[in-house]
Amino acid sequence: MNELNNGLIDLKNYKIPLYRGFNLQSKVYKKGVKYSESDFETMAEWGFNFIRLPLSYWVYGNRENWFEINENEMKDIDQAIELGRQYKIHINLNLHRIPGYCVNRRDLEPYDLFSDDAIERNMAMEGAVYHWKFFADRYKGISNDRLSFDLINEPPFMKSEDAYIVVIKDLIEAIRSVDETRLIFVDGIDIGQTPVMGLKYPGIVQSTRGYQPKAVTHYTANWVPKNEYETFAPPSWPLKDDSGRLWNRELLKSVYIDSWKPLTDTGVQVHVGEWGCFNRTPHDVALAWMSDCLSLWKEAGWGYSMWEFRGAFGILDSGRHDVKYEDYKGYKLDRKMLELLKSFM
Repeated sequence: MNELNNGLIDLKNYKIPLYRGFNLQSKVYKKGVKYSESDFETMAEWGFNFIRLPLSYWVYGNRENWFEINENEMKDIDQAIELGRQYKIHINLNLHRIPGYCVNRRDLEPYDLFSDDAIERNMAMEGAVYHWKFFADRYKGISNDRLSFDLINEPPFMKSEDAYIVVIKDLIEAIRSVDETRLIFVDGIDIGQTPVMGLKYPGIVQSTRGYQPKAVTHYTANWVPKNEYETFAPPSWPLKDDSGRLWNRELLKSVYIDSWKPLTDTGVQVHVGEWGCFNRTPHDVALAWMSDCLSLWKEAGWGYSMWEFRGAFGILDSGRHDVKYEDYKGYKLDRKMLELLKSFM
């Protein structure tokens, strides 16, 4: 897997390209699910250049033994990185479930990476460091234009960023002890929604989210805590929430862009690691909301990776009841959504 790093040693001055693409979830939920080359081929055909691969260590590793890696699953990840090279798509490896934490059922981890108990936190940290050093070593030498790491998916809501910074610094230093030139993405705190002002490492991109308001993006989604919804009324765009606040393009700009300006003013680059709209939201509402999101990110010069390519949030096989799908390579294509994405590229 090694190659020359193309001279990308000066991470302090390295500017990422305008990356736009999708998340592929083959290694999030169960073992034995391979990445499909047709996904890479189709994305490249449509002009996208970024794939985020959320990974669960339960899939590529061993839930019962944090220090055991499944080589067969790793070969699938190797192949995805190679497909990225073939189709000129950047691959971003993310630990969706890292030893000690996952945004979904965090309680299933035996030790908590963000525990107030130092012994418990250190136990989780040992596992988390092991996994990122493993990836750093396995892919050392692959150029930053082909591969980057995204350390922890959607860290929890926090009173302060300090505890998160301690964890992230340890992971960055572990990776850089093996591969000092690796490009790294770091999710914002509060499930990716809040910038981390205390991270000033070179070669660090911060990853934000595009899921607000939840009343539009996750309408009837039963996995979202009820206190995150602004209203339970049927979605519209613009949307008036239960407090009387009007969600529109102006408010999205305040939430998505302006709140991150103190960070970007320091020179830190931002990428939207996940965004999308669940298939229970009416299609016209989803497209109107998406149009405002895309226009704001284009103005800001930010790229994105949509959740997802195929599935309930995606442009293929999304299962929306109010879409006239187009047959495309054996999939059901939401042509209107695809053309909307392409119109802001």
